[in-house]
Amino acid sequence: MNEKVMPVTRILEDSFVYSCSFDQTRGYEQFLPHHVLSIQISGETQIQHQNGLLILKENQILLSGKNQLAKTKKIPAKDKAYTSISVILTDTALRKFALEANIVVSKKYTGEQMLLLQSDALLKSYFQSLLPYVEESRTINQKLAVLKTNEAIELLLNLDPSLVTFLFDFSEPHKIDLEKFMLQNYHYNVPIAQFAKLSGRSLAAFKRDFNHIFQISPRKWLQDKRLQEAYQLIQQGKRKPAEIYLEVGFENLSHFYNSFKQKFGVTPANL
Repeated sequence: MNEKVMPVTRILEDSFVYSCSFDQTRGYEQFLPHHVLSIQISGETQIQHQNGLLILKENQILLSGKNQLAKTKKIPAKDKAYTSISVILTDTALRKFALEANIVVSKKYTGEQMLLLQSDALLKSYFQSLLPYVEESRTINQKLAVLKTNEAIELLLNLDPSLVTFLFDFSEPHKIDLEKFMLQNYHYNVPIAQFAKLSGRSLAAFKRDFNHIFQISPRKWLQDKRLQEAYQLIQQGKRKPAEIYLEVGFENLSHFYNSFKQKFGVTPANL
C-alpha cells in the first residue's frame, strides 16, 4: 500500500469507535470512563496503565475496565494500517441490560482492569460483523447500535460468566490515600475532576484534601511535579525534550518549553 492513510477515528452513536493510522505512531492520554471491548485488527497498541504495560497484538481482544487512567501508543504494522475496533459499554447500556436480564451484583469488583480475553469464534464473528458499519457508514441508527451493544454483552457473558461482576459493578470509586494516588499518577494528563473522581472524592473535597496534604493548589503542584521529572530525565537521563513531554503529562511541546523556561530559566534544549 503506497498511498498514505490519514489517521481516522469514527464514533457511531456513542457505541463503536474505529481508528486507523498508516505511517506514524500516535500517542494518546486517556481517562477511561466506560468499559471498552476492543479487537486489534492490525498493528499493535501499547497501553501503559496503573499496573504496568500491556501490548495488544494482532487478533487479540481486550476488555478494559472503566474509571482508570491509561496512556496508549498506536503503532502501525510494517505493511498495514493501524486498525482497531472498540465497543464502548456505558453504564447506561449496562444498567438497562441488567434490569431486563434481572442481573443484580451485590459485591464490588476488585480484580484486574485490563483483561485479555481468550476469545471464541462467536466473539470474533461479532467483530467481523461490525466492519461494514465502521468502514462504510457515517451513522448507524440508535436501535441498531443498542442491539449490537447488547450482543457484545451477551457474548462476553457467554464466554465467561464470571465477567458479570466486572460488567455490572456500578459502585463509585472508594476514597483512597490521596497523597499516594497523586504521586503515582501525576504524569497522566487528565482534568482535575477526573483525579477527584478516581480518588473517591467530589471536586471540592479533592481540592480541600489536596491543599491540606501538599500546601499548594492541584494545578500548580501537577505542573511543578511534571517539570521536575522532565528536568531529571533531560539532565540525568539524557532524554530529548520531544521524547518526554507527553510522557510527563504535557499536552504539547510548545507549552512544555514555555513552562520549563519559566520555572528553570533555560529551555529544555539548552539544559
